[in-house]
Amino acid sequence: MTDPLVAATATDQIRTPAAPVGAAARHRPLDLRSVRLHPAGPLGAMQERNAAATIAHCIEHLGPALDHFRRVLGESDAENPGFVADTDVYKTIEAAAWEIARTGTTAWDAWLDETIGLIARVQEPSGYLVTWVQADPAKERFADLEGAHEMYALGHLIQAAVALDRAAGRGDLLAIARAFADLVDREFGPGRKDGICGHPEIETALVELYRHTGERRYLDLAARMIDLRGRGLLKTGHLGAEYFQDHAPVREARSAVGHAVRQLYLNAGAADVYLETGERALLEAMHAQWDSVHERKMYLTGAFGARHQGEAFGDDYELPSDRAYAETCATIADVHFNWRMLLAGDRSAAGYAEAIERELHNALAAAVDATGTRFFYASPLHLRPDRLSEGHAPRERQSWYSCACCPPNLARLTAQLGSYVATVADGELALHLYADAEIDVPDSLGGGTLRVDTAYPADGRVRLRLTGSEGLDLALRVPSWSPTALLDGTATAPDDDGYLRLRLTAETTLSFDLAPRWTRAHHRADALRGSAAIERGPVVYCVEQVDLPADVALDDVLVDAGAPLDEHDGSPHLTFPAAVRPSAPGLYGPPRNPDAPRPVTVTAVPFAQWGNRGGDAMRVWLPAV
Repeated sequence: MTDPLVAATATDQIRTPAAPVGAAARHRPLDLRSVRLHPAGPLGAMQERNAAATIAHCIEHLGPALDHFRRVLGESDAENPGFVADTDVYKTIEAAAWEIARTGTTAWDAWLDETIGLIARVQEPSGYLVTWVQADPAKERFADLEGAHEMYALGHLIQAAVALDRAAGRGDLLAIARAFADLVDREFGPGRKDGICGHPEIETALVELYRHTGERRYLDLAARMIDLRGRGLLKTGHLGAEYFQDHAPVREARSAVGHAVRQLYLNAGAADVYLETGERALLEAMHAQWDSVHERKMYLTGAFGARHQGEAFGDDYELPSDRAYAETCATIADVHFNWRMLLAGDRSAAGYAEAIERELHNALAAAVDATGTRFFYASPLHLRPDRLSEGHAPRERQSWYSCACCPPNLARLTAQLGSYVATVADGELALHLYADAEIDVPDSLGGGTLRVDTAYPADGRVRLRLTGSEGLDLALRVPSWSPTALLDGTATAPDDDGYLRLRLTAETTLSFDLAPRWTRAHHRADALRGSAAIERGPVVYCVEQVDLPADVALDDVLVDAGAPLDEHDGSPHLTFPAAVRPSAPGLYGPPRNPDAPRPVTVTAVPFAQWGNRGGDAMRVWLPAV
């Protein structure tokens, strides 16, 4: 059944990764082409680097995955690269698609032609398309929903196909994705057998396919996947039901548990279903999930996953710095979750936007190096001097991984960054992220162009200029760390929802207080007790061994959480006085009066920059008096 309200707009979808059509969405996103990030700012620079280096790097490393597609056809004897290798291809296509939407580039057209042609040849007449299963005659379709990642692969295929159709009007991949989605609907749709994927992700993809095509059955299938979770359908084995978020129905699961990426993708999907159905019980469950994730289980850098075992969330306030798994894909999934909760508009958008800002400027900025070709899969907040690399948690960024989910995931998110800057809500343009940019104002708000001139977050001044219009109602987010703002030099407090409102007719300047500050953790966070960290605006800082004198070990540094933090013009670095504690004899012993600590001047750098000068010791949280 085609939803006529959606079908009427499906041929003119805005180019954005999430385009709600339901009445439950208070905020409406802008077209990706309407927000142009300038490369002079950090977000624009991330996009330029992504376009110039990261997407091409991903394409270069997809050889084994694409050869496995050829293996299914008998055209290669390549070894199976893993059960999620198909999704590396799809995420890279999606990254290219959003870059096409952003700039109109044709650089990857030939690669897209060849790759989509190969995918089409591998797809079975039924619509089935998972090389991990197809290459092995012993494997049965949909027999291992826990581990084969079949619907997870379909989810990323759908998202790539929708992106490519929206970006370039290219429907060949969309036809492939719909054939596979239709097969899953025939197998597991309403009135058919029960089944869910061990790795959530298909839910949000199906909702977007509904939005793009107007076919209601895709939304119904997504809702069914949400409804069936928590009924014990998965064979969880030694991993346990919580690992798969199959321990309780979604509407009753109030705490984030298990594999962090899976939980956050599931939350994004549930939020998407709410945006189209308006079901309050689902939204209330997502409020509880959001509180659990961000108030009790989020690292200061905007990372998630306290445990290597199961790549999982820990208990409330379980946030070890050195053993943090902090997977890049978990932070990306949380950006998706936050954005969909922001679009709902049921609570203040400020908290969701601030979480996205923290993630972009810290965990995600640190996940890729300055070349755009080396990546962290896991980003701890403390690297011990003698820690060995392990699995997907190496001491230094790597060019690729055996399970390469993070690099292409980072590429697709970076290509769509402009989508998260602003929305339209209640007759005003709401500015959620501050970045050097030009924004085309929708005709419904009077048209024209909003120019945002800023070096934020290096500088707290945001100059707003409106051209081509007589006026624009603006809602400007005031970050929680700057409870007041200066509007043209006058202190102005935000409304209760965290946004400052004004009628812009020509030009105004908004200024935030970016004084660096010491931060303490909640007293229940045992691993962080007695420590302090440094923040400046949304940016988290760290100290690296390379910046200390040769005779000073980072783990011996003791800080005064009231010490002045000195800024230096033209440099993102901060310096402050600290002390070096003398080493005590023995691992354990009775209390003793240690020798007097000696003074040392310490340099702190943005966490996003750590590890670019070698894999020496690093700390975000510093022992403090």
